[in-house]
Amino acid sequence: MKRVLIVTYYWPPSGGSGVQRWVKFAKYLPAMGWQPVVYTPENPELTTIDKTLAAEIPPEVEVVKRPIFEPYGIYRRLMGEGSTTDLKALTEANAGKDEVNPINGQKKSWKQKLSLFIRGNFFIPDPRVLWVRPSVRFLKKYLVEHPVDAIITTGPPQSMHLIGLRLSRATGIPWLADFRDPWTKMFYFKHLELTIWAAKKHHKLEKAVLDGATAIIAVSPLVQDEFKSMTDTPVELITNGYDEEDFKKDFELDENFNITHTGLFASDGNPETLWKVLAQKCREDDEFRRSLRIRLVGKTDKQITDSIEAAGLEANLKDFGYQNHETAVREQLNASILILPLRKEPEYRAVLPGKLFEYLASRRPILGIGQTDGAMARIVTETGAGVVYDWDDEEKIKAWIDFCWDEFKNDDLHDNTSDISQFTRCNLTAKLVGLLNQITEKQ
Repeated sequence: MKRVLIVTYYWPPSGGSGVQRWVKFAKYLPAMGWQPVVYTPENPELTTIDKTLAAEIPPEVEVVKRPIFEPYGIYRRLMGEGSTTDLKALTEANAGKDEVNPINGQKKSWKQKLSLFIRGNFFIPDPRVLWVRPSVRFLKKYLVEHPVDAIITTGPPQSMHLIGLRLSRATGIPWLADFRDPWTKMFYFKHLELTIWAAKKHHKLEKAVLDGATAIIAVSPLVQDEFKSMTDTPVELITNGYDEEDFKKDFELDENFNITHTGLFASDGNPETLWKVLAQKCREDDEFRRSLRIRLVGKTDKQITDSIEAAGLEANLKDFGYQNHETAVREQLNASILILPLRKEPEYRAVLPGKLFEYLASRRPILGIGQTDGAMARIVTETGAGVVYDWDDEEKIKAWIDFCWDEFKNDDLHDNTSDISQFTRCNLTAKLVGLLNQITEKQ
């Protein structure tokens, strides 16, 4: 069996879609002839915990953990105990405090501005950069006694790619750089309070990674196109996906009209027009008001729940907070409509949220809210899984809610039956294996 080193910051017991992507690859790789060797921090910052994911890891997976130093004591003293220290979490939602999402265009306190300035200009590309040098030093020695055939790094944090860059240069081992999000074209990059020098360094490091990798993996076709315009390195598309085994359990829908969102829900994606439409329909239709449930399953910015309550929908709201993956899947299956609002950032046109693929697997109708010409809209349309409307398109949102409600009352709100097998975790792993075989056969 060939061996592949996977360098990842996120690994169980940490939760979230970034963890799920590589846990699922690791789950299916051994059956396809590749043993995963996972290199991950021993003491990472855990912004979410999902202990159920550990059960997915097969015994063939070798996990190597090493200590990491992260300069977050300074941050906590500046921002106060309990503040989140994870950049991705800061950008995704209110995490730990009822604070406005600080990595966006909204008004910031002086402390937030200072912390962003320090993070953006002193720790490039991110605070995990301090783990790069000791990791390369350790892994060069480790691989002499425990050789591998290929290296994969997955980011963010993008510092993981710097480990791959240096390790591949030192050893000659072929290396895949998996970008779960873009680097300098990520929506929050422009909000990082960067100096001209720091911005140039980000771009220089990004270019070094793109040109130094044996191949690049993008998770969205639009991001793939962006990377292709930046490098001559081959850029392959391997999206996120869903595991069929997660959706095989018997499940019976409850009697309510459930409008459900799972995962992180950030304030700059607040679908205020949707809340307005639902509130108006509640006033006009008493049966709808009694049946409506707005179910939020995951970390949700307080501005979202405040907006729902301000619309007069507090009695219809159920905010579950963060839940493990099994619970999130169960809620997806129980939905009458799954909502997927994108952030109001132009860069989000290229993004394919990881939850989209599990929404597809649930077979329930999807209401996407965001760019109607973006990557998400393309997949929702191609699969016939639902609709995508602009954030402010009140007329179309109202018409679709009315349609789904009528179908629900008539017991006619059917599951989508289109072929989505290209997005199964098993088939996506087969695509990854094809790429691994390709780059190692060239050696």
